[in-house]
Amino acid sequence: MSDHITIRFGEEADQKYLVEWLLQPGVLDGFPLYDLREIEDAARIWVSYAKHHALLTALWDGVPCGIANLYLQPYEKMSHQCLFAIIVDEKHRGKGVGAKLMRELMNLAKERFHLEYVHLEVYQGNPAIELYRRLGFKQYGVHKKFMKDKGRYIDKILMQKVLD
Repeated sequence: MSDHITIRFGEEADQKYLVEWLLQPGVLDGFPLYDLREIEDAARIWVSYAKHHALLTALWDGVPCGIANLYLQPYEKMSHQCLFAIIVDEKHRGKGVGAKLMRELMNLAKERFHLEYVHLEVYQGNPAIELYRRLGFKQYGVHKKFMKDKGRYIDKILMQKVLD
């Protein structure tokens, strides 16, 4: 199936897809966003990294189906690492899109930005945790009760990968 997937640098026009995917059922369980205003604001910030070529968009037969970005650090003392985010359209999950997007993002992080490691924040119960583990991410911490949604506390799991 991976022959259907291509990766290109993200563009500002991809913001509409990101908003659409964040609004899909259950997605906000994995992001600390609450309403359309917050979603649009987060999407604008994600897509702003396109100007640095730190945003990648996955295409399935030419149609956007996933986005990942590197939140590059502006400070020299922190420029060896960065946080990233990824989302895949629900219609394309389980087809290798996330794994391919992640591999391309890790390559971009190492080759273009000379990052030594990348890290992520994922919320307890997110099925993507298994993908991250398969790709070599190691858990290094847990922020207990980080988010409270509908009266239920959710832990934030911190993971990182050394880019060797």
